[in-house]
Amino acid sequence: MTRPFWIDTDTASDDAVALVIALWHPDIEVVGIGVVAGNVPLDMAVQNALYTRELCERPDVPIYAGGATPLSIPLETAQNVHGGDGMGDIGLHLTGRDPDQGDAVDELIRASHEHAGELTLVTLGPLTNVARALQLDPTLPSRIARTVTMGAVADHVGNITPVAEFNMWADPHAVDVVLGSGLDVEFVGWDISRRHAVIPPALADELRAIGTPIAEFCIEIQCVVAEFCATETKLAGFDLPDPIAMAYALDPTVATEVRRLHLSVETQSALTRGMVVMDLLGLTDAEPNATVVTCADSTKFIDMLRAALG
Repeated sequence: MTRPFWIDTDTASDDAVALVIALWHPDIEVVGIGVVAGNVPLDMAVQNALYTRELCERPDVPIYAGGATPLSIPLETAQNVHGGDGMGDIGLHLTGRDPDQGDAVDELIRASHEHAGELTLVTLGPLTNVARALQLDPTLPSRIARTVTMGAVADHVGNITPVAEFNMWADPHAVDVVLGSGLDVEFVGWDISRRHAVIPPALADELRAIGTPIAEFCIEIQCVVAEFCATETKLAGFDLPDPIAMAYALDPTVATEVRRLHLSVETQSALTRGMVVMDLLGLTDAEPNATVVTCADSTKFIDMLRAALG
């Protein structure tokens, strides 16, 4: 029996790989994809999701447009990281496709009723759509079986500011809504990607050499990210934060260590905006409100990635 998944994404280069992993996984049914502005503006993110769905030959999976702006602040994208089109600027035809009728927020709520107690929610971008759904329906957490979020950093080393991870920084007020909602969120942070999901050039060549259109697509769209990782985040290759979060959502044994922690997010300070503060020592005596993946199995992740690309 397949497990129902709802994916929320600000579709750019690593999100697309995560979608590929999910859309071709035999054990799950992606019942819907909501799109949010983040890595790129909303219209670009929608086109990128639609292109990826088309490449995966999954027209049966509905894709809905959601929030074009964060809850309370202006949109600031990560096109410097992913390319102007979010997909590495490699010349893909990313126009002219239409999303399904409906709003991503409303459709997430509808799916939570249709699959009550069974739905896994996976978020790959800013939490804007999820926060709006919680504001519309505070009972939503009672119907979600699992929520896996790519976001934050357990070691508090950021990729957009010295202490903040991009998805949390892009809409910190949405993170605040989610953390206070009672939704039991499992965070897979950028620290997990940085330590366990880096693809060095030799491995990238090996994955591209699988030779399928999907393999070529998934590697080639990382070209701008690869340059950013070499010059800014100082990694030995490009990393894949959304795909390792998706891998963990599909198979929790990808995580080799998790912790229950109390999390809170900074929404006011210019210096630490979007920092998800994790009470690692229990100094606040606050009850844990989230699960945090603190270590992962790189080999298991790469094996899942290789299987999807093949």
